[in-house]
Amino acid sequence: MQREYADMYALFRHDHKAEAYFESLPDYVRAQISMRVKNVNTFDDLQGYADNLLRGDG
Repeated sequence: MQREYADMYALFRHDHKAEAYFESLPDYVRAQISMRVKNVNTFDDLQGYADNLLRGDG
């Protein structure tokens, strides 16, 4: 099971792969995810939000 962090920024401080993944995403995806920083507590959360946005599921 993945460790959960308080928010996306805490995740990035501890998981540099998650931060690199986020930085590789298109600007519009990063902007949408950035509005939900409190809901991104694991790398899986980050990938799930990104996948939905990239598919157009918002």
